[in-house]
Amino acid sequence: MKKVTSFTHLITGEGSRIAFTYSEMNESGDLISQNNKGNFVAMDQELLAHINAINDYINKNKLEG
Repeated sequence: MKKVTSFTHLITGEGSRIAFTYSEMNESGDLISQNNKGNFVAMDQELLAHINAINDYINKNKLEG
C-alpha cells in the first residue's frame, strides 16, 4: 500500500505542477520504503479547479488582513 506523506503545488513554465512524496507499506503495516518522490503537470480541469480553490482560500483566509 502506498500512502501520500506530503504534496506541494508549484507554478512552472509547463503549468501547475504537483510534487509529492509517499511511503510504501506491506499488509502488516511494515514500512517497505519512505520518502519516495513523484511529480506531474496538472492537466485535468477538475483538479485545476481544486488547486484554484485552495489558492483562493489561502489568499482570502490567511493573507488578507
